[in-house]
Amino acid sequence: MPPRRSHKKSRAGCKRCKSRKIKCDENHPRCGNCTKHGVPCDFEYPELASSFAAAETPRVPPSEYAGSPASSGFPPTPAMAPRTPMPLYRSPNHTTITTTSTDRMMELRLLHHWTTITCKTLAIRDPSSEYIWAEKVPNLAFSGAHFLADAVLAVSALHLRSATPHDQQLVRASHSYMAATLSEYAASLSKGITKSNAEALFLTAALIAFQSTASRVFVRDEGVIGSKDEPSRYQIPLSWFHSFQGVKAVVASSWQFLRDSGIVLTIIEAQPALNLHFGEHTSTHFGHLLEGLDKEILESGESPEDQALTAQAYQHAVAVMNWVHRIPKTAAPLVFLATVSKRFIDLLEAKRPRALAILANYFGLLKLLDRLWWLKGVSRREIIGIISLFDPDDEFWWPKLQWPLRIAVYDGDVIPTELWGLSMDTAAPSKEEERAQSGSFVSHIDLLSEMFDALQNGSGAVMDMVAHSNDVARKRTESPAGFPIASPGTESSPGADASPSMHQQQPT
Repeated sequence: MPPRRSHKKSRAGCKRCKSRKIKCDENHPRCGNCTKHGVPCDFEYPELASSFAAAETPRVPPSEYAGSPASSGFPPTPAMAPRTPMPLYRSPNHTTITTTSTDRMMELRLLHHWTTITCKTLAIRDPSSEYIWAEKVPNLAFSGAHFLADAVLAVSALHLRSATPHDQQLVRASHSYMAATLSEYAASLSKGITKSNAEALFLTAALIAFQSTASRVFVRDEGVIGSKDEPSRYQIPLSWFHSFQGVKAVVASSWQFLRDSGIVLTIIEAQPALNLHFGEHTSTHFGHLLEGLDKEILESGESPEDQALTAQAYQHAVAVMNWVHRIPKTAAPLVFLATVSKRFIDLLEAKRPRALAILANYFGLLKLLDRLWWLKGVSRREIIGIISLFDPDDEFWWPKLQWPLRIAVYDGDVIPTELWGLSMDTAAPSKEEERAQSGSFVSHIDLLSEMFDALQNGSGAVMDMVAHSNDVARKRTESPAGFPIASPGTESSPGADASPSMHQQQPT
């Protein structure tokens, strides 16, 4: 038996690894363990080492302190000296660390920026929800929803970074806080959604989706489009769709707790209610994107069930885009991300030409929100990126990309009528008109929540709910839909199954 291989012992590891009695890889400027857990490392912040020993105290459980909205958000910790404040940031390993004065000032800076500026950028064309993001959300975070506090700071850091993209402190802060958010958010979801955490989980899901969308602003154009001799390296922003689908999954599964929440209802009702037409597509602005669909479906080699799902996915996506196109003075473009079906996302992932053409035209619609810091320039870059995936000699698809291409290269603040395809002065319907056209907003979500419950109780219950939704749809000449939610793992979403023909089969 060969002798044991000796190893060199080192005392140069970081203080955190020493405290946890684990081997430190001594990488600089941050060791591997600290990077993995998203926590500060004294290699990166030498001043952290002197105060680290006093910091390793367990987090006080929320039940051990009062979490009233009037509290400061920094609950007292008996094990900590009075001069050592508890930071908003919590690492994923559920320990509380003492931050340096620099780190504490960063948190104060981020929180101040959130409450004074960032919160206003989330309330698109609807001031009623601004108070929710500015006041209610931070107070809810202070009451013990640590993952929500981290999400707030992550988004605020990303906003500040948009003005100074090379500020490494902001880059680290944004990444670290979001890493902590995702870790604790996933842990909370695994324990189940309850009345006490439903609001915080919904808001955190929304901020994760926002962060995923806003992060695209920092993607560089160079080397993405490719050249004649080099294929495009453009990547579809599938994370946008996955994160928005996560929001509607949380809503669908926790609506029994959220339907009476003043915070959640204010945010949901700020979104324009879907009012989709599933009639003749050729006369609509995006109807040409469905040309040749029947032939494509028949030649796909898919099973009849998959063929039906594919057709529904395309038809619904185009119907949503036509609706967005009709009401340009709203935040409607964002609804598309949460409303499209899982099947459509699968088609995008497979890079089906029709799905890509629809996506390129969708980003043309997103040009409406180009003034927002978290969408500035995104429309142009994504359109050009998607078009780079097509062959310019393709006589079928290339003409269908001309409208988004013209939108992408247009450089004015107001898109002219002749380019948009209708008057940009078209007013959005009032809330009263939306309710008259689309039915009760809350009752529609109630129906979808019941469908989610039915999925848990067996296929027979599901079919009963589908039959009921069929009856509702047949009573209306237009396809109504409220807030875009759907049961996880299904194709059900407002509008996607809103017409009688789309209720003939329950997607799986």
